[in-house]
Amino acid sequence: MGTHPNVPSYRHDDKVPLRELISNDPSSFLGEAVIEKFQTTSELPFLFKVLSIRKVLSIQAHPDKSLGKILRAQDPKNYPDDNHKPEMAIAVTDFEGLCGFKPLEEIADELKRIPELRAIVGDETAEDFIQNIKPKAPKGSLDDEANKKLLQAIFGKVMNASDEVVAQNARSLVKRAEARPEDFNKPDLPALIINLNKQFPDDVGLFCGCLLLNHCKLKAGQAIFLRAKDPHAYINGDIIECMAASDNVVRAGFTPKFKDVKNLVDMLTYTYDPVEEQTMKPSGFARCSGAGKALCFNPPIEEFAIIQTTFQESTGSKHFEGLKGPSILIVTKGTGMIGTGAKKLKAEPGFVFFIAPDTPVDLETDDNDFVSYRAFVETD
Repeated sequence: MGTHPNVPSYRHDDKVPLRELISNDPSSFLGEAVIEKFQTTSELPFLFKVLSIRKVLSIQAHPDKSLGKILRAQDPKNYPDDNHKPEMAIAVTDFEGLCGFKPLEEIADELKRIPELRAIVGDETAEDFIQNIKPKAPKGSLDDEANKKLLQAIFGKVMNASDEVVAQNARSLVKRAEARPEDFNKPDLPALIINLNKQFPDDVGLFCGCLLLNHCKLKAGQAIFLRAKDPHAYINGDIIECMAASDNVVRAGFTPKFKDVKNLVDMLTYTYDPVEEQTMKPSGFARCSGAGKALCFNPPIEEFAIIQTTFQESTGSKHFEGLKGPSILIVTKGTGMIGTGAKKLKAEPGFVFFIAPDTPVDLETDDNDFVSYRAFVETD
């Protein structure tokens, strides 16, 4: 949902693209502050998605703005724009994914426990990592930077291993998961390896994903934020996703698509926080009144935030003051109405609405299951 040229949104009645509507009247559709901030007269700064994941999506990361410009210039086929792509996922159902590198001591423990990982990494690199990491190093310190170099060496060895070496060790790893689950340091790791191997047999993702990245589980209503250059993969579940308006992807595993190993190994942040530090807690949204409950998921970036509105506690009407930028609202559950002034429209699952800046909106329903998500941008 949005203006990205790969999958643009259209006005329902006449199929005019949203990008064209904005271009014809950017002040009304974007507002002067957004035009000035993002230097655009035709595009929204965010891309809004609903994903229903039944098969693991590729392990991937997205470049930041400076790298995006370089990759776009070097390889426009694989990098179709020059923007960055931080993203946020809100679980609609229970959700499972891989998000960011595990804490260093967990990876060191795996290098001791799992001979298949050590075989791919090599004894010298493995021992260098085990002996020299400083897990409690303050962020930004020299020790922290040294930790990241050690982690990069591990990841680089995995990503540059030959297909034959990966396949041989992957088969052994799966057998270990089936026959000796106690060898692993997390009880859910053997089942994860077995499951993902069925989807992508003998894949490097079993090592760079299952063994090196945090295994993240969210309940419905929980959210996670991923910065540019953070590796991740979505395994299963239904999510609301929002990101900066970009389609740039650098892939690592669980994919038949192009893998840009050199750029991937060079670009990652190599942060190693526990998964709990990547989850987001919503706050109440103050600029509304009436029935229902509005929560705001506001990540630490400029391009977007999301309002979730539910009516489980009380049905009726929820009034929202006009926001200072454009927004897109999707209904995911239940039925109701959306209106501004005297104009009202039916709102049902899958219905999507563009809301212009400074437009007050009312959501009305007698259905306790009525749920909507609204992505928006404001410059302040």
